Amino acid sequence: MSLDKSSVPPPAPPPPIPHGIPITLEVAKRVAAAAEAAARQNGWPMAIAIAEPTGALVYFLKMDNTQYASIDLAKAKAKTAAVYRRPTKLFTAALDNGHLLFLTFDGLCAAPGGLPLVADGKLIGAIGVSGGAGHQDDVVAEAGVDAL
Repeated sequence: MSLDKSSVPPPAPPPPIPHGIPITLEVAKRVAAAAEAAARQNGWPMAIAIAEPTGALVYFLKMDNTQYASIDLAKAKAKTAAVYRRPTKLFTAALDNGHLLFLTFDGLCAAPGGLPLVADGKLIGAIGVSGGAGHQDDVVAEAGVDAL
């Protein structure tokens, strides 16, 4: 007996994270540096984008030998995690479960590697990472989050 994925309800959204004061350039650089260090330690060339809560880019870096497609993907992941206030892999999981309505969301990047940046319980921005497999992008993004 197979499970009809269309009969499984989509995951409930997490409670919205309240907005805080947008991430500063200094903090964005610290977050990106921690993510870059994790990528280097694992030998994964990555593009790393830091956005404020509106999704606007605050800081970006591309490591040598990162595929060029990862530039736009990292920015899109950061913007998605910021404006939707949730990890991008939640959308990946929902699509895997057959909830195609998320494909209609404007500007959505449903790929792992985008995480909200939360300080004192408030959303200050997001990090988007691209260049590896989805789980690798998440590992590097999480290192950036941990730097907060």
